Amino acid sequence: MKRSGLEDILPLSPLQEGLLFHNVFDDASLDIYTVQMSMDLQGALDAKALKTAASALLARHPVLRAAFRHEGLSRPAQIILREVPLDWTESDLSDTPQDEQEEAAAQILAADRARRFDLAKPPLVRFTLIRFGLHRHRFVLTNHHILWDGWSRPVLLRDLLTLYLNGGDASALPRVRPYRDYLGWLAGRDRDQAERAWRDALADLDEPCLVAPDAERSEELPGQLDFGLTPELTARLTEQARWLGVTLNTVVQGGWGLLLSRTLNRDDVVFGVIVSGRSPELIGVENMVGLFINTLPLRLRLRPAETLGALLVRLQQEQARLLDHHHLGLTAIQQLAGRGDLFDTALVYENYPLDAAAAGADGDGGPAPRHAVRLVGAETRGGNHYPISLIVKPGRALRFRLDYRTDLFDRVSAEALVGRLVRVLEAVVADPGVRVGAVDVLSEAERGLVLGEWIATARDVPVVALPQLVEAQAARSPRATAVVCGETVLSYAELNARANRLARLLVARGVGPEVRVAVLLPRSADLIVVLLAVVKAGAAYVPVDPGYPAERIAYVLEDAAPALVVDEAWLAGVGMEAEAFSVDDLKPVGLSWPAYVIFTSGSTGRPKGVVVEHRSLGAYLVRAREVYGDAAGVSLLHSSVSFDLTVTALWGPLVSGGAVRVADLEEGVAGSGPVASLVKVTPSHLGLLEALPGAVSSSGTLLVAGEALRGEVLRDWRSAHPGVRVINAYGPTETTVTCVEHHLEPGVAVPSGVVPIGRPFWNTRTYVLDGALRPVPPGVPGELYVAGVVLARGIWIVRG
Repeated sequence: MKRSGLEDILPLSPLQEGLLFHNVFDDASLDIYTVQMSMDLQGALDAKALKTAASALLARHPVLRAAFRHEGLSRPAQIILREVPLDWTESDLSDTPQDEQEEAAAQILAADRARRFDLAKPPLVRFTLIRFGLHRHRFVLTNHHILWDGWSRPVLLRDLLTLYLNGGDASALPRVRPYRDYLGWLAGRDRDQAERAWRDALADLDEPCLVAPDAERSEELPGQLDFGLTPELTARLTEQARWLGVTLNTVVQGGWGLLLSRTLNRDDVVFGVIVSGRSPELIGVENMVGLFINTLPLRLRLRPAETLGALLVRLQQEQARLLDHHHLGLTAIQQLAGRGDLFDTALVYENYPLDAAAAGADGDGGPAPRHAVRLVGAETRGGNHYPISLIVKPGRALRFRLDYRTDLFDRVSAEALVGRLVRVLEAVVADPGVRVGAVDVLSEAERGLVLGEWIATARDVPVVALPQLVEAQAARSPRATAVVCGETVLSYAELNARANRLARLLVARGVGPEVRVAVLLPRSADLIVVLLAVVKAGAAYVPVDPGYPAERIAYVLEDAAPALVVDEAWLAGVGMEAEAFSVDDLKPVGLSWPAYVIFTSGSTGRPKGVVVEHRSLGAYLVRAREVYGDAAGVSLLHSSVSFDLTVTALWGPLVSGGAVRVADLEEGVAGSGPVASLVKVTPSHLGLLEALPGAVSSSGTLLVAGEALRGEVLRDWRSAHPGVRVINAYGPTETTVTCVEHHLEPGVAVPSGVVPIGRPFWNTRTYVLDGALRPVPPGVPGELYVAGVVLARGIWIVRG
């Protein structure tokens, strides 16, 4: 370009730098920072005069003639040209059938917005005029957001309409104060002071505040949801804000922050806010055209005991301390916080000064000009890269627009967010003295789901203790195989008889209710006999894997304080003695008696003993007998019984008429025994199962538990076993093995990502609560609380 064509070379504002980055980062897809404003005009429009006015507008405002360059430069620059061509398009739809005109116009606008701007080649604004008829037109301004902000729009429209009425003569307009004056003011700010202020504001921020932390970049147009408050509610909200001494903007910011807090289940939230950037130090800044706005983080720490009113007052005070530092760029602020992204939601409060001249061109009340037109409708379409944005439009009735990425959120989710925000604002109106922790964001429908439908698990089922369940099954199928371990095969009658004899010996030695018996045996048929004998005697077994490190074994035995330790030596010593006892049934076991104490790793890393009663174990097994139909076949007991995952594989078959095969996974496939119809594994076992294609019968059931299951881990194995039912089960040891599960029936596709843990068991209630023990909205993460029959008695504590 010739040097004579240059008018000025300027730096970029912080937000201009950000928009330039987004434009060059992906130069192939739709640029979401292309803004399109369309205005419906009625009257005798003079198209030639409007085109002349558009040319004059480019000549009047240097910022409209800017080109943005970065290649080969140490810092990007905007180059102001003296002249740029007018990008003007006219389309005449007058002859198009009236019922097809709107669709045709929409196609024109869509194509116009899809056409990317090359930021190095001005002008970065296009004008389109669509004629529907003699007195009906649609005038469209399409620009890249890097040129101007929302505040500039009414200034440009005022100038454009004045130029239209005056034949392009700008003498009736005030002198333009150029954008370079703002950039000069910006360069003179105290950066060190601003950095200290922002560093203090974001001190001790633990993590970014993200609603979609794993989202990939997208340049697609967002979905939009318009909503608002009634004039009456808006008036009351304004009155409450005035009474508290805060702005309506602060009220909305506080409401959005509280909503984010409940959405992310955290009391320290950050979201983006768009500030005007128009300092009153710049005389005439309200009439300047350019990109003055800045995107800044707003941090809000919520205190459940604080009132809503106090929160809003504190929020406004905290934000007031940052007013003089709104000029610092977001990238610099992120570096001060020591993080990349701080937030991925944004709030825009469009408090623009509207000029009557921008709303029409009918003159000043005198005779209407020859080519007067009237604005009868307007719409602006823009966007940003954030997954969720809230645009606020003040007025007699407060209006909002929620923009959301449709690849991350559906309309139902967006509507749920909208409803929660309105409920928060209604809470401010109802009583600003209510405590923050007491504000309810759930709708009646949501409350009905989380506190009703989702936990409606009541089921009238008999609860029977484990010994009675096994004995009843032994009576039904005495000759059926109960246990297979290598060459050892026990029928139900044999298993029951051996367990009864040993149980009577244990009772004779003082074993009974509330007594713990440690069982230190390898997996074998004898192990199963001993465990059943212990519960028949009324005691609780404490399974201890002899393969565990000696230190862990010693810790468990010391903590459990068992009355008896059954190991191979003890069992060999009492073998003949036990045979001398009667095989008659024993006394019924009480449902409140402990059935077992299993030591888990514990959150501290030291094992903790969980005491599970027969009431809970019996309820689990009665359900397993009905839901896990394949337990009536062959179950593979392949893991240590010190792990409660094996409770299903061990006792489930023995109350269902099935057989327990004791073998490692490899042995279970390579051996000559029956193929398992029920196998329970952790996700870590799935890799081994892939190498053992016959580990589960082709129509059996695979239970997966113990760790989070991802679809990618399961998918390959499932593709080779399409007829196997897969159940993802979840539950801490304190909930008697598991409390919720998700079924993937044959033919159902495996989801990507984390597989759901499903719904609660019979007579079990699960609640997802936040830190203040409030139910979180559907889809919001929280802590799982469990109630009902599955709950263990508690953690075993040695009493001195």
